[in-house]
Amino acid sequence: MNARPGPAADRAKARMAPAGPQNVVTPRHPMLYVLASGALLAPCYWQPRIQAGDLASHIYNTWLAALIENGRIGGVTVVPQTTNVLFDLALSALFRWFGPDWAQRLAVSAVMLVFAWGAFAFVSAVSGREAWRWLPCLAMLAYGWVYHMGFFNFYLALGLSFWGLALAWQPRPPRLAAAAIVFAVAYTAHALPVAWGLALAAYLWIARRIPEHGRAWLLTGGLAILAAARFVIDRTLDSRWAVTQLSSALGADQIWVFDGKYFFLMPVLLLVWGLCLVELLRVRGGRAVAASIPMHWCVLSAAGIFILPSGVLVPGFRHGLVYIAERMSLAAAVLVCAWLAAAPPRRVPQFALGGLALVFFVLLFRDERAMNRFEQRLDRAVAQLPAGTRVVSPIVDRELRADELTHMVDRACLGHCYSYANYEPSTAQFRVRAAAPNPYVISEYGDSWDLQNGSYTVHERDLPLFALGVSEAGEVTARGLPAGVASGTTFWSVLRNRPYR
Repeated sequence: MNARPGPAADRAKARMAPAGPQNVVTPRHPMLYVLASGALLAPCYWQPRIQAGDLASHIYNTWLAALIENGRIGGVTVVPQTTNVLFDLALSALFRWFGPDWAQRLAVSAVMLVFAWGAFAFVSAVSGREAWRWLPCLAMLAYGWVYHMGFFNFYLALGLSFWGLALAWQPRPPRLAAAAIVFAVAYTAHALPVAWGLALAAYLWIARRIPEHGRAWLLTGGLAILAAARFVIDRTLDSRWAVTQLSSALGADQIWVFDGKYFFLMPVLLLVWGLCLVELLRVRGGRAVAASIPMHWCVLSAAGIFILPSGVLVPGFRHGLVYIAERMSLAAAVLVCAWLAAAPPRRVPQFALGGLALVFFVLLFRDERAMNRFEQRLDRAVAQLPAGTRVVSPIVDRELRADELTHMVDRACLGHCYSYANYEPSTAQFRVRAAAPNPYVISEYGDSWDLQNGSYTVHERDLPLFALGVSEAGEVTARGLPAGVASGTTFWSVLRNRPYR
């Protein structure tokens, strides 16, 4: 009987295997991708409404843009812009063709598939093998914190950037040309993932043209550039940094979506990644792993998440680009998957990922059902208000990491009333903008923030204005606000269906 090859033989075999641009991934039968896509899409359809934070704001502002373009409201305008707009344009087209409900379903479904299969293609290209065993992990990341915050322009741009990097991994002219086109399209969605993706592509190009032993100096240079960028940003822009950004460096925090129970899934994911890393080290050896480009990508991305500010006020905007570290942790998590996917398959990590994904999606289903039930109550309260009235919803749930309550009123007001605290027009970051004080949306972002959090003092010009709240019995109520008083806040735990103290 033949003995199983030992670690030395495995390592020698791994070193003899093709690597880098020579890796060729043979696609499986197309029907497998169709079936997997159907499974990936399930969370987009398993509840009456998609719970994804800013999505409610996106669809509301799509409706508002239609009113502006038809000349039905004034003081608010639609402006052309080159980035942070692709998802909104797609949503607007779908809104005209299918109405608001199906526009949200179809737009989010398409964007999710772009991201999930872009991440899959990237992991497959970098590891040299189809990433099917990593699909449960990629599915969790696809429905993680970024998705549930509703940052869909960023999410779409990141998914397209993964497609671009997958194409650039084998740098033949047709693939590089296609990658350039993909990155150009991604820029119209959001500039941040494109800048990150092009930086990785540049590092890849340089690293492949220097001796392997010189890559340590290249990595050191990359870290120095990050430190220099932090120095420049701190001295030229209004920015915000916190030591808590370290928790986002590896990306495991993406599966910490809502309350504390998701936090306990993170150590399990880190443990699975650790087992894969041990296997990778056992087979390839520490020196080869340390010199690998995917590892360098992970180190640089993690360092960038920690070193660079997580909030920056970009000139020309009235509100900063925020949650940079938390957003980029999604990119870091997929990078970790791409790095570790080169390890030989083992049953324990594979079954652990499958089990973790099952628990994760069961929790999501339960929590999204609770949020849908709350939104139904909110819809009933808004429907009882006079048509065309102004409404704010200072209902706060501090137990949620991904805030689903702030913008619920936007979707409830769609076609019926005006969400007065609607934040997009006052930031100058989106295509719908407040050109002047008007009766439809507050024109200053600071006032929008105060209205969302209950500290805004009502003025005569704001009247009539209604504020939503929650009774002890859990019913959403609406009350008229008089001038001279604070808009007030209700603290409510939507998952536990009781007041939050």
